Amino acid sequence: MKGLFRTYGFFGTIFVLICKLYTTIYISKGRLVRLPIDIRGKKGIDFGSNITTGKYCRIETISKTEKKRKLLSFGANVIMNDAVHIAASESVIIGNNVLIASKVFISDHNHGSYGKDGSSPLIPPNDREVIASPVVIEDDVWIGEFVSVLPGVTIGKGSVIGTMSVVNRDIPPYSIAVGSPARVIKTYNFITKQWEKI
Repeated sequence: MKGLFRTYGFFGTIFVLICKLYTTIYISKGRLVRLPIDIRGKKGIDFGSNITTGKYCRIETISKTEKKRKLLSFGANVIMNDAVHIAASESVIIGNNVLIASKVFISDHNHGSYGKDGSSPLIPPNDREVIASPVVIEDDVWIGEFVSVLPGVTIGKGSVIGTMSVVNRDIPPYSIAVGSPARVIKTYNFITKQWEKI
């Protein structure tokens, strides 16, 4: 308890204890879910074990069918900072020991499709068909602030996504990717044990 007071002060400690009580009641395997949090479609979410969230996170599943299955799955020891928004309508899988910075957006779907035979702009966006493609974030990934992870993407194990990147294609394991769209700038060399430029 002394450690809590040293870190958070009196009122901060009271707040953490309230959040811990909420976590114990609503996400029993969680470590600490900070309030406020917006969880929609909880039956479609597997929170894994030992999850930690910041404030103002929005975690939602949007089922296109009546089938009861998990659309969003977290592994063990996932840490999300403030204002992370994750939306799943098909499949979003987040592995073990993933660290997600603040204001990150992860989604497996779009309102409409925008290729050659895409959705008409005459249809209001909210009325366009929801098009989904699975997202996988493998173990030990670190996602920096303001990153967007778009549908159909796999981020490989041990990778780092730099701040403000837009990930619209797969990132191989043990890579550092930055930019909009994100591109790999370094990979880890297990022989030299160093990050090396591409």
